[in-house]
Amino acid sequence: MKTIIHKASDRGAKQISWLKSYHSFSFGDYQDPNKMSFGLLRVLNDDYVEPGMGFGMHGHENMEIVSIPLYGSLNHQDSMGNDAVIKTGDVQIMSAGTGIRHAEFNGSKSEAVKFLQIWVFPKQYNIAPRYAQKSFEEADKHNQFLTVVSPDQENEQAVWINQDAWFSLANLDADKELQYDLKGNASGVYIFVLQGQLSVAEHVLDNRDAIGVYDTTSVVVKAHLDTKLLVIEVPMA
Repeated sequence: MKTIIHKASDRGAKQISWLKSYHSFSFGDYQDPNKMSFGLLRVLNDDYVEPGMGFGMHGHENMEIVSIPLYGSLNHQDSMGNDAVIKTGDVQIMSAGTGIRHAEFNGSKSEAVKFLQIWVFPKQYNIAPRYAQKSFEEADKHNQFLTVVSPDQENEQAVWINQDAWFSLANLDADKELQYDLKGNASGVYIFVLQGQLSVAEHVLDNRDAIGVYDTTSVVVKAHLDTKLLVIEVPMA
């Protein structure tokens, strides 16, 4: 088993009047040659957007883009004609494929929104752009891993991703221990602490800390406090 630690305090940061954004990997003005990706996981941005503000129309291509609101909601519009709201408990995905333009705004005039935006390199390039979102119940994450993103197109419980990647969420009670079994033969997992404290491979992780684990077939996590976490399994090459 091999590990790499990304402490919350070591992330890149962008702060302007309406946005606070923290980057686990190189992004925009934050460039660190040692943090270009974890396997095929390219971006994990932790964004806070003030009421009524957001990202205007902009383009992407050949990237799988997952958005996970942690609180509040986002208004989404794109060049395919989608006009949707994603809220806490939802997971949204766009396969940018041959090209897509979209905008994301905090539609609330009073409440900030906090969300994760995650980019994964695609398995097939230049596919037709695609959009999907699903809602998930907090109860289904209690002391267990809930798969919210999957490459299995027949898995109606998760949103489909154009890559051999799986995203799972879990809400663990203090002292709860869980084992995550990797699904891909050449995969690693990137474990991101949303809230709380847990141990992984003898490392203690706090809020917004992360650990990448690879060259293994399973990983055990143990919560020291009530803890929420995100596990992203991706091919390492």
